[in-house]
Amino acid sequence: MSDIKLTATLRTDFGKGAARRTRREGLIPAVLYGHGTDPLHVSLPGHETFLALKHSNALFTIDVEGDEKLAIVRDVQRDPVRQVIEHVDLLLVKKGEKVNVEVNIVVVGDAAPGTMHVTERQTLEISADATDLPESLEVDITGLEAGAVVRAADVKLPAGAELLTDAESDIVLVSEVRSEAAESAEEATEEA
Repeated sequence: MSDIKLTATLRTDFGKGAARRTRREGLIPAVLYGHGTDPLHVSLPGHETFLALKHSNALFTIDVEGDEKLAIVRDVQRDPVRQVIEHVDLLLVKKGEKVNVEVNIVVVGDAAPGTMHVTERQTLEISADATDLPESLEVDITGLEAGAVVRAADVKLPAGAELLTDAESDIVLVSEVRSEAAESAEEATEEA
């Protein structure tokens, strides 16, 4: 279940001015929505929320004046210059419910000697249980030879998760490392 718990307070003031006052107090304006309920406008503790948002696809327990709700982050708005969090949208979820999320891809291992790899996609979209969302998906390229391609369908998903990204999408391409001498020889033949 959730290991990140935040205490929220309900907001009664809305608009730019109210959001600025909230941020000046060290809080972050946020909205909780989902399941056909009216959106809840809340303020979250600034520092704790900043640290919690470092975990992608984390499940949060939001305590809104004694009423605990499970939520995942749908959107984070940041100031483009200072990179401070200006607003957070949280989606209410229930245990056992499936949600669609983007999951980061992490390439592990080394391809065969004399090769290099290029990551074509940084994320995959999957549908998974809201209480068991992966923070990242690993793609192991250990020993892959030049010309090898890892596709979305080849990525191992957690139990119960379903791939939403096109299964034929290229994730990692492995190619041969070309030496400078080979490149100059090829350029010379092209010029001749």
